[in-house]
Amino acid sequence: MREKPARESLPTPAVFINAQSAITGLRGRDLISTLRSVAVHGLRNPVHTARHALKLGGQLGRVLLGDTLHPTNPHDSRFADPAWSLNPFYRRSLQAYLSWQKEVKSWIDQSTMSPDDRARAHFAFALLNDAVSPSNSLLNPLAIKEIFNTGGNSLVRGISHLVDDLLHNDGLPRQVTKQAFEVGKTVATTTGSVVFRNELLELIQYKPMSEKQYSKPLLVVPPQINKYYIFDLSPHNSFVQFALKNGLQTFMISWRNPDVRHREWGLSTYVEAVEEAMNVCRAITGAREVNLMGACAGGLTIAALQGHLQAKRQLRRVSSATYLVSLLDSELESPATLFADEQTLEAAKRRSYQKGVLDGRDMAKVFAWMRPNDLIWS
Repeated sequence: MREKPARESLPTPAVFINAQSAITGLRGRDLISTLRSVAVHGLRNPVHTARHALKLGGQLGRVLLGDTLHPTNPHDSRFADPAWSLNPFYRRSLQAYLSWQKEVKSWIDQSTMSPDDRARAHFAFALLNDAVSPSNSLLNPLAIKEIFNTGGNSLVRGISHLVDDLLHNDGLPRQVTKQAFEVGKTVATTTGSVVFRNELLELIQYKPMSEKQYSKPLLVVPPQINKYYIFDLSPHNSFVQFALKNGLQTFMISWRNPDVRHREWGLSTYVEAVEEAMNVCRAITGAREVNLMGACAGGLTIAALQGHLQAKRQLRRVSSATYLVSLLDSELESPATLFADEQTLEAAKRRSYQKGVLDGRDMAKVFAWMRPNDLIWS
């Protein structure tokens, strides 16, 4: 059972958004409509709004006098610089921001809006509050220090990155420099070879790194939206090398990048491909059973495979199954799905059929907006 967030904790976008949002989409008009509904509700309930406005005004008055009303979250890296607590100007701006943030949450919680409308309002204001944070400006003490330390070069670099992101990355900040990585040299450096391929995948068998190996092989099934080398980034953080050094015969699936020609591929298609790869592992090693490990959507795939094998009374071919961050119950309530009406769903279906695949950039946007303070505003 999922634990509910503490009542006093402030909502974050990650509470509201999940990967399903990439499929249905989230339109800007929906967010604007929510903010408009909140404004209308505030005008129709002037006493409720005035009470919270007066309370906010009282807090801001105390903040101007130098009172520290709200402790900062020690895990919030935005305000880790000592200037936010020691400098009078920065301390007041931070306290004013926290006062606004908490009073808006209180206003929504105590409103007479329906539960769905309150959830939409929390979602919209979680994004808005993160955007208007005092750390998102050139007055950020870290930014000012960097400008002085670099003689203004950091400002020039930042503007050039902004222009490049607007032109080539849909306006989102790049997380990495693509030219910094090369498969086989800087990532995926563990020795292995492709021992089988079909239309959906290639199967990699890695060279042993121990004198003795266990008889039952390990088949790793990565998520279809990631590359296999998330398990083999570099020697010091490679799961593949960890498994090999501990005597596991390790096999890895490398998924094909689908395009519009493969629009008809479904979960059953991937299950059949993994079953075929598993049988190749058994044939190569001579083992009757295979250890499966699936991550994210790969975990969902091996769960479906186990159900398929159970129906055929062949589940004995699987010795064990390990799941990493695998969502098996997709009926999770998410306020972001409250925006998904019939028109939104129909539009999502049309986009899916026209494009044939879910663009990786759309998925990247969703994950970025789940952690905007780390992946966007920083």
